[in-house]
Amino acid sequence: MDWGRGPVRVVVVGQGYVGLPLAMRAVEVGHDVVGFDADARRVDRLAAGRSYVEDVTDTTLAEAIGSGRYTVSTDPACLAGFDVTVITVPTPLREGLPDLSYIEQAAQSIGQRLRKGATVVLESTTYPGTTEELVAPILERESGLRAGADFHLGYSPERIDPGNPAWGLVNTPKVVSGIDRASLDAVQSFYDTIVDKTWPVSGCKEAELTKLLENTFRHVNVALVNELAMFAADLGIDVWEAIDAASTKPFGFMPFTPGPGVGGHCLPIDPSYLSWRVKRLLGQSFRFVELANDINDHMPDYVVQRVQVALNRRKLAVNGARILLLGLAYKRNTSDDRESPAVVVAERLLTLGAEVRASDPHVLNGHTDKRVVRVALTAEEVAAADIVVVLADHDEFDFDFVTRHAQGVLDTRRRLKPAPNVEYL
Repeated sequence: MDWGRGPVRVVVVGQGYVGLPLAMRAVEVGHDVVGFDADARRVDRLAAGRSYVEDVTDTTLAEAIGSGRYTVSTDPACLAGFDVTVITVPTPLREGLPDLSYIEQAAQSIGQRLRKGATVVLESTTYPGTTEELVAPILERESGLRAGADFHLGYSPERIDPGNPAWGLVNTPKVVSGIDRASLDAVQSFYDTIVDKTWPVSGCKEAELTKLLENTFRHVNVALVNELAMFAADLGIDVWEAIDAASTKPFGFMPFTPGPGVGGHCLPIDPSYLSWRVKRLLGQSFRFVELANDINDHMPDYVVQRVQVALNRRKLAVNGARILLLGLAYKRNTSDDRESPAVVVAERLLTLGAEVRASDPHVLNGHTDKRVVRVALTAEEVAAADIVVVLADHDEFDFDFVTRHAQGVLDTRRRLKPAPNVEYL
């Protein structure tokens, strides 16, 4: 099947950090696109031409709407008549267990409107087997059609890195798969119109594992340097300088840097999907993942401990201290504060009696405790803080300005230049 011969009707279920950029790209290459999302407030905002995803500008969104080839809706009826539908819904953890309810709901709605010859692609991160063991049966039950024989079905893991200026949807190779050869051909043909390069694999489970492997690799290595940073601090060694030096080796080493913890959808959640699957099917523990979870989950506590030590050196207590947090997102230059370690740090400091204030030009509304006072980054705010804690090093922050005005800074990202009032994680 060659989707490149002309425009096709594409439905993207989920208009978040993954689905919205995909929808915009599909419009750009000439497809007719419907963005479906159950969040009415999100849909209203998008319909008004206001994007909440850094990788999609208001101008891009307005042009897509103005072209007449992009509409956004909460009405499941808009799913009818698609040639290709892509599922990009969240897959959170609930009490430590995978929650695939959003995938199930999407599959049910799609299945009720599925027609012969159409293609369904799952992009949501999940454990190996989801496409064939969960999605396929739901689609078949709801449609009365058979996967493979009547419609195409495949999996293609999302590789979106919000805020990355070098690698985006188009120039990042896209792994593609199908439940059979015809499905693989259909899935690959569609993505060949979207990205520069596709990489086919033999089956959906291999593609599902690819995503988990990528994120588990990062998760484990981040945990390694986080634990190393804690030990190095106790030993009086500059771990950042050691990482820089090790990075000069042209082979056998890849630099990872410490931080206040991991956040977003990927690292705090995705490796646990793999660990859960291994435990459920094989009865064994994925020890690397579990150890990495333990280390990274406790990094916010270590940050708070370092804040306490820094204040104690100046004969101050956390209780009653005025603390300014820079950045509430889980990473720089994004508004995504899902599972953000900054949110946990704020909660821990509030529990200890601190007066917590925070500045983040990206996160306007989010998951932060309402007791955290949101402020602009001004000389008065910086100077009034007993300590400033850099948690997300957004480019909008003037870090030289912070150094000049702050009484003390704990920089968990090593973004500030060395100074007497600056210490690194």
